[in-house]
Formats: sequence, structure tokens, C-alpha cells
Amino acid sequence: MINNVVLVGRMTRDAELRYTGNNQAVATFTLAVNRNFKNAQGEREADFISCVIWRQQAENLANWAKKGTLVGITGRIQTRNYENQQGQRVYVTEVVADNFQVLESRTQREASANSAGFGGNSYGSAPQANPTSAQSTPDFSRDASSPFGGSNPIDISDDDLPF
Repeated sequence: MINNVVLVGRMTRDAELRYTGNNQAVATFTLAVNRNFKNAQGEREADFISCVIWRQQAENLANWAKKGTLVGITGRIQTRNYENQQGQRVYVTEVVADNFQVLESRTQREASANSAGFGGNSYGSAPQANPTSAQSTPDFSRDASSPFGGSNPIDISDDDLPF
């Protein structure tokens, strides 16, 4: 059987970090993951996926990833159920994350938030007034004369080649 999940999305709020009776850290969070297609109005929709992560990874996530952070996670889907206060059976499906990775720097996140009009940042540093395109967008251009960037030829004898 295979139960693997890989998600890339933005955190909808800061992770909620708690500790169990055995002092195990557990963090719950929701990822907004864009769909691959647009709806009839031409807008891209998103799914809001409930996730949980345990132990040291939970503490790391709560410390490093805040609302709006682009995060990649790997894990598995898990279903569970419990009885609520009204005596009704409640079923929950969530992703149990094994690992996470923050996929953008804080400056990239703040620059995209400011340019998208989300109004400031929540990290305590002042937003950049005029972020240059070199800071927010990497330069993938190449020198037309050399596809490898350097203009000095490499001198290799035929005896050194493996083929």
C-alpha cells in the first residue's frame, strides 16, 4: 500500500503549537494549495488542507513558518474520528506531515506580499520602499556568446575523456 502526500502551498495562519500530556510537540496548520485549472470565471481556486506535524518538526514549523509562508511538505493522509460534546461522531481527514521546507526567503515573501497589496508584513522589519527586480527576481539570462557563462576555453586532452 502507498500513502504518500506532497503539497506545496501557503500557510493560511500561523501554526498552532501545543504539547501533549507526554510533552510531545504537535502543530496544526492549514495550507492553501492552488488548483491546476481555472473555474468558469477564469479565476484560480484553492483547496484548504488541514495538516498536523509532530515533535521537533512541529516546533521548527511554528518558529520559522508564519502566515503566508510558501511551504512544501511530505507526509501521509490519515482519517480519524471522535465523539463531540453533543454526542455526534465527527470524522476528520488530515495530512500528517513528516517533513516540511520553507520554499522562499523572508525578503521574497515580504516583497511579494507588499507588491500584491496585502499590506505590510508581520515579521517586525520595515518593508522595502522600492524593491529592485534583481532582489525579487533571479536573473537567468545567459551570455549569448557562451552557454556556460565563461569565455575561457577548457583545455582537456583526449586521454582524460572517459569515452
